[in-house]
Amino acid sequence: MEHDLSKVGLVVFDVDGVLTDGRLYYGNSGEMMKAFHVRDGVGIKLLEDNGITVAIISAKSSVPLAKRVAELGVSHFLPGSRNKVEALEAVVGKTGVSLESVVFVGDDMIDLPPMQRVGFSMAPSDAYVRVREAADIVLQTAGGQGVAREVADLVLGSQFDLDDLYDQATLPGFERVRTP
Repeated sequence: MEHDLSKVGLVVFDVDGVLTDGRLYYGNSGEMMKAFHVRDGVGIKLLEDNGITVAIISAKSSVPLAKRVAELGVSHFLPGSRNKVEALEAVVGKTGVSLESVVFVGDDMIDLPPMQRVGFSMAPSDAYVRVREAADIVLQTAGGQGVAREVADLVLGSQFDLDDLYDQATLPGFERVRTP
């Protein structure tokens, strides 16, 4: 089935299992470590640079996540959000984007309620089976392997010429640290 993503104005990402592979790493001192895919950064930057607002809603909060989000200049960051529907509604209220123009990308049961509220729900290829079954689009990419880049290509490709956008990514200023 073809999905019309041409009116999407907001993309919301879960973190663990979407922007990461879902595994939790702890150092000897108990500090949490996370691995993020560099391609996701390009996708998030392209979305934001081309007028598509990005939000990251995570049930967990960590220093590595906050650092990565700050580097990317994500517009809306809601860590420690146990109620993702409330967090989603807060972002929608701030942006004025209608729920029908929102993509929510999640991988596990806590993500189902907000996924069911938006115009388009997406899940990584390795998301929990019930989430894959409920998603409008099951991505080809597994969590932590470039999910945000695939989402960006789908959304931006429906609104712009991707070749023109990727020309932006070759310019020296593209890799700058952004601030929300």
